[in-house]
Amino acid sequence: MTTDQLQQKANELRGDVIKMVTHANSGHPGGAMGMADVLTVLYYRYLRHDPATPDWPARDRFLLSNGHTCPLLYAILADHGYFAREELWQLRKLGALLQGHPSTAWNIPGVEMSSGSLGNGLSVAIGMALGARLDKRDSRVYCSISDAECQEGQPWEAATAASHYRLGHLCAILDWNGCQIDGHTDCVMDVGDLAGKFHAFGWNVREIDGHNYAEVIAAFDAFAAQSDPERPTLLAAHNVLGKGVSFMEDDPSWHHGALSKEQLTQALTELGCELD
Repeated sequence: MTTDQLQQKANELRGDVIKMVTHANSGHPGGAMGMADVLTVLYYRYLRHDPATPDWPARDRFLLSNGHTCPLLYAILADHGYFAREELWQLRKLGALLQGHPSTAWNIPGVEMSSGSLGNGLSVAIGMALGARLDKRDSRVYCSISDAECQEGQPWEAATAASHYRLGHLCAILDWNGCQIDGHTDCVMDVGDLAGKFHAFGWNVREIDGHNYAEVIAAFDAFAAQSDPERPTLLAAHNVLGKGVSFMEDDPSWHHGALSKEQLTQALTELGCELD
């Protein structure tokens, strides 16, 4: 895909996100929309995966530690054909395949771990990266984490372990949007210079604008080239919560919530999406 095609796809996925949460009258649209550019580049340009064989042993793994942003992951998986697109409109319904957080208990094709309790994903990613090494596979492991998640202790224990075990095939993607459910992170619990902290823990850190496709692609290219094969990589992506919709951008109140019909119409128009 060209950069223009990737950007168009990201906006289509944003449109699916807000349609899903509006239909469900519940969900977490803001973070999902902010991550759309980075994850579109990952899934449509770099991640080695096969929708026809979701459990292909040689696949790369993507883990969504900040699991509340799963509407974006669900939209991506449906677009790749992991399951029928119609499943998106059953989001959060009792007994439906797609719940408010990803769950392996529901056997969702393409979902690698149950998530939602923040702080756990990076530890699981380390286990998968160690497993790949033991199995002598060249699989890469990608894990999305959030800045507010880094207010907890477990990610830092995981950061230490990843550096200690020289997991050069592990890439954490930091959704650094400065927002969480209670407000801006610098007011709730200031996480400080996360890029500097991960660097101090021994990681190879690339700080990027998560909406600048040239920077995002260059960062993934550098990781794919394994230029530093014994150090885990952090892509510290400065994202805007609610990216693409004027009244949602950088507003922590859109961490969670559904749009009204009028808001949905305006949002889809701004994104250049169909109003169906």
